[in-house]
Amino acid sequence: MLERVTALTLGVLLLAATLAVAVRDARPEYGARQARFRQLVEQRLGAEAAAAVPAGIQQIWLPGVGRADRCPTCHQAVVWRGFERETHPWRTHPPAILSSHPVERFGCTICHGGQGWAVATAAAHGHVPNWSEPLLGDALAASLAPGLRGRQLQQVACNGCHRYESRTAGAEVVNRGKQLLEEKGCRACHRVDGRGGLIGPDLTWEGDKYPGQFDYARLSGRPTVFGWHLAHFADPRALVPGSVMPNFHLSVGDAAALTVLATSWRTVAVDPSLLGATPRRPAPPAGPTRAAGDAEGPGGWFIRTGCAQCHDVTVFGVKSPTPIGPDLSTAAEDTERRFSVPIETFVRNPTGVMEAVFARQLMLSPAQKDEAVRELRAAWAAEQARAAAPR
Repeated sequence: MLERVTALTLGVLLLAATLAVAVRDARPEYGARQARFRQLVEQRLGAEAAAAVPAGIQQIWLPGVGRADRCPTCHQAVVWRGFERETHPWRTHPPAILSSHPVERFGCTICHGGQGWAVATAAAHGHVPNWSEPLLGDALAASLAPGLRGRQLQQVACNGCHRYESRTAGAEVVNRGKQLLEEKGCRACHRVDGRGGLIGPDLTWEGDKYPGQFDYARLSGRPTVFGWHLAHFADPRALVPGSVMPNFHLSVGDAAALTVLATSWRTVAVDPSLLGATPRRPAPPAGPTRAAGDAEGPGGWFIRTGCAQCHDVTVFGVKSPTPIGPDLSTAAEDTERRFSVPIETFVRNPTGVMEAVFARQLMLSPAQKDEAVRELRAAWAAEQARAAAPR
């Protein structure tokens, strides 16, 4: 008797589960959204236009990026005009970006994130376990940084293809990040795109790093790679004690711009035909310049050794492309004032950032260090003579 009751109970449960799946499949989530869009089209454009609205799952196969997107299943208004003021998913996509990135060639998820083949909201937006590319929308942006918007966060995806442009139209956040990369002289310590120093880690593919590579022990809030970079740019030593990276005292917006840039440096597999005229390699580096002379003239030693990548030597007309260090015209005097040691002692036993520079990037022999002292003394003497000259 017990066996019959058990078998009957299991049969009823199995039937109920089957019916639930059948009902779900008969009334899919996207069906209601398509019905609402058809209603909107009929109200604004007439019954004939509404009859042309497709039904069922809509899929775009994108051979150029090797993926299938079913986003138009719910977002049917993407290329329709007249629905610009509607809420999602019945809103017209801004046409400017589609003119150069047509949906039929680029799809949706390469720019917006999400799980392209899914047709239920949670799954399509990537809010499911084991999916690492959620929708780059306002909700995610707000959870990552104060004031960050979805359109700004989407520039992480934009720069995957546009990383070698100095400026990308419509990508102001990542453009600001690129500007800061040069202004703050990040390449003095970090290699990016095959160019830069060796003091810090290579950042060329920073966005590809596995989240488990980061130490979140000192990070407040939700542990995310984006949050880690944001906190690191805000105050490197608060997150990584002992770091030689200086605190640039960045604004929240600038820290976010650099974070968007750094997390965008990842591999993107797209067919070259999609890139058009977009640069596919980095621009040649800007080197030190001089008001007069060349690397063999007065102060040329600073150019030949690479010191002028980070330091101006204005007394000799040497201008650094990224002057993140002090002007070496006065280093011989400035070292004694700041560190209470003569320049000879500091060059032989440097501290702070210069200790890392001499250990990993500018490795000088004892004889070369003697030459460095002579050049720095000569620069200071020239600076003193310049200051004393009648004007």
